[in-house]
Amino acid sequence: MPTARNARGIDIIAYNKSGTEFIGVQVKALTKRNPVPLGNSLEKIMGDFWLIINNVSKEPNVFVMYPDEIKNLAHMSEKNDVISYWLQPNMYDTVEFKNAWHRIGHGHEQT
Repeated sequence: MPTARNARGIDIIAYNKSGTEFIGVQVKALTKRNPVPLGNSLEKIMGDFWLIINNVSKEPNVFVMYPDEIKNLAHMSEKNDVISYWLQPNMYDTVEFKNAWHRIGHGHEQT
């Protein structure tokens, strides 16, 4: 079940067949192999899984990550006293995360 376009928070909610359990998925789509903007606070990172998709218009690459990995690998930058967080391409574009669909639904506990 997708949520409204550009809505804050979870982008996809997926339920099991009986409707008794669900997961929340955050999706970030990028036209190129760019950094992922994370905003001005890591506290806003939510969901059970993140899908980062780059090169969406040509040959998409999908990277499956847990929110705690996003937080741990995030880069902080400060410009004109404004803090922002980014996930650099070399942090998400790895063999561990690429096409790692097996990570979804295997009972990962967030920290």
